[in-house]
Amino acid sequence: MKIIHLTDPHYVPEGETLYGRDPSVALHKAVQDINLHHADAELAVITGDLTHWGEPAAFAHLRRTLDNLAVPYRLLIGNHDDRAFFFDNFPEQPRDENGFVQSVLETGVGSFVFLDTVLAGTHAGHFCEDRQAWLINVLAGLKPGPVFLFMHHPPFDVGLRPMDRIGLFQKQDFREIIRPHSMRIRHLFFGHLHRPVGGSWLGIPTSTIRALNHQVWFDLEADSLPGSFEPPAYAVALIDDEKVVIHTHDFMDDSEKFTLSESPWDDWSRRFAHP
Repeated sequence: MKIIHLTDPHYVPEGETLYGRDPSVALHKAVQDINLHHADAELAVITGDLTHWGEPAAFAHLRRTLDNLAVPYRLLIGNHDDRAFFFDNFPEQPRDENGFVQSVLETGVGSFVFLDTVLAGTHAGHFCEDRQAWLINVLAGLKPGPVFLFMHHPPFDVGLRPMDRIGLFQKQDFREIIRPHSMRIRHLFFGHLHRPVGGSWLGIPTSTIRALNHQVWFDLEADSLPGSFEPPAYAVALIDDEKVVIHTHDFMDDSEKFTLSESPWDDWSRRFAHP
């Protein structure tokens, strides 16, 4: 199975800018690139912060862009989004019985579980008792096999102090829910950080990627939030029974492209060949 992971487009109403840029430019180019090279993907997932201020016009603008995507998609919300306005523009996106943007998708490689970590009025992630109960029941009721988690806020600290302060608030509660199932969770995809970050948590492989409009600059000593315009990226995940391979693609990179030697021995043999 091939899936596409994008995150944090931070859309604004059409014609407006954010930090001096039009956020729609990068997502438009990502959609074009995915349609050209990865139209065979079975799913694209955007892990939250779909908009920057959460206005209806921003969600409508995003909808117009995603209507051009050739790949089916699932959306999560982030701390910059408004849940009600999200559903106004994406009514087909699943929700749980409490109205949270949470759902399960059964696929050929396992169960995809999508989580909602948003609490209005704060940028920190929250996973309330209702959402915890939902996840406990879902994990207990899933058919045997691998599980993949998708969420906006990471459930652990990453060493970037400004981002850790607005990470998931109920880390311990979430950990206790996940721990009994950690052996069957093959990967955790998340957003929020605006950084390419990978590792493991409770033995679960984890990853996120750079955002689409702007990034958080890598600085382990900063107390304020440093931004940058490092290039945007999306990830292509190739999943089968034996492995999960994640490629990060800087789709707007304009550096020179050329053909490398087919074998490292070609250059070696030419360099050291006897006259």
